[in-house]
Amino acid sequence: MLRYPVTVPPAPGEAIELAEGVLWMRLPLPMKLDHVNVYAFAETDGWTVIDTGFDSRRARAQWEALLDGPLEGRPVQRVIATHHHADHIGLAGWFQAKGASLWTSRTAWLMARMQVLDVQEHPTPEAVAFWRRAGMDAETLQTRLDERPFNMADVCHPLPPGFHRLAEGDALEMGGRRWRVHIGNGHAPEHLTLWSEDDHLVIGGDQLLPSISPNLGVYPTEPLADTVGDWLESCARLKDFARDDQLVLPGHNIPFFGLPERLDQLIENHHSALRRITRALQEAPRSVAGCFDILYRRKIDAATYGLALVEAIGHINHLARAGKVWPVGTTEDGAVLWGA
Repeated sequence: MLRYPVTVPPAPGEAIELAEGVLWMRLPLPMKLDHVNVYAFAETDGWTVIDTGFDSRRARAQWEALLDGPLEGRPVQRVIATHHHADHIGLAGWFQAKGASLWTSRTAWLMARMQVLDVQEHPTPEAVAFWRRAGMDAETLQTRLDERPFNMADVCHPLPPGFHRLAEGDALEMGGRRWRVHIGNGHAPEHLTLWSEDDHLVIGGDQLLPSISPNLGVYPTEPLADTVGDWLESCARLKDFARDDQLVLPGHNIPFFGLPERLDQLIENHHSALRRITRALQEAPRSVAGCFDILYRRKIDAATYGLALVEAIGHINHLARAGKVWPVGTTEDGAVLWGA
């Protein structure tokens, strides 16, 4: 059973000390998942910060309040980004401009820098074809064609050249503790998790979350990616390092104990979904979007449609790679129909 040592999150501009020299803080996000957790580890002359939130006026103002308040005016010397998503690396460049160094995985840095530099004013032909093949409904597709697409540069400070690479098995010191790096995949390529060798702390980012499952999205940049397979492999491998007494510091929601059980839950969640999809496709062909009711077992609204679609593609890709489903036709709108 998962256990939560603290049940009320820190208020804006405030911090909760989870262990000696370890502060938990929150930054706002303008979306349904309305926050991201960030952490600060006390160093001799300043702080190491884990993840940063979006680059927005509101987030910067909250960081300024944190720097003047709980962080006691001491400088942020190092930012460790668990992965390349903007809610985790969005203000890394802002901290670098103030003198901090950025530590992350090579793929995370390359993905973030590429996406910050790649600004699109209109959806690319590749993206439109990707959405059509997946069976995006006509109204949603037209809305996307009429709107400027989301660009990471909208919520991410420019990233200067240069970073410190962290890779599987690397060791580092942070907050008076020795840490070991273990890499996860599926939610984001080369996602960092950090495991203390001196006490019971684990930095989970979005790889190790309580109560919600990280999105395993596939995007037009790699349309045949097997994100679900990458995720399942990562969960099984990380179980070798998991103990029930470890306090996991996640990227969202509440720090928790009970990591071995949580990894089992995350694995079974997707195996169960894969079984449901396979049974449904044995009964009748469906497009990827046509699998929403089977995969999610709830109505998908406009706010969550995009994330739902890319994760559904991930599940179909995994089943297709395993030879359990295959294309059996297309609709008049160009959506691929899948059967089992």
